[in-house]
Amino acid sequence: MKLSFNFEDASQVAIGAFALAVPISFSEEAWKLGESLPLTNLAMVFTLSILFLGLFAYEGVFQGNIKYRVPVFLWRIAIAYIITAIIVALVLASLDKFPLFTDTLIALKRLIVISMPASMGAIIVDSFDKE
Repeated sequence: MKLSFNFEDASQVAIGAFALAVPISFSEEAWKLGESLPLTNLAMVFTLSILFLGLFAYEGVFQGNIKYRVPVFLWRIAIAYIITAIIVALVLASLDKFPLFTDTLIALKRLIVISMPASMGAIIVDSFDKE
């Protein structure tokens, strides 16, 4: 089991995030959901994303063995979500659907909505080469 997060891991996370971010980012339903979802629901979506990332990382990447690697485990979840968010932001920006400077709240809401499924793609691809 690798104890670090390297360029190979980062590229796997980015590819997995991109694989799910692209089709969802082209969806008008996702854009509108990002506009209309109340902040409470958005917080729930974000929390579910992190919980499922953690659950999959725990079972799939770390195979239930984090006793002496809690910081690495937490770092892997955080970096997977951060890389996913960057990929989603880039895809949305390329589609001119990420109004970060003109309507920051909508941009961030879309980012969270689309990052939920994209983050699962990210962590699943990251787990492919684990022992």
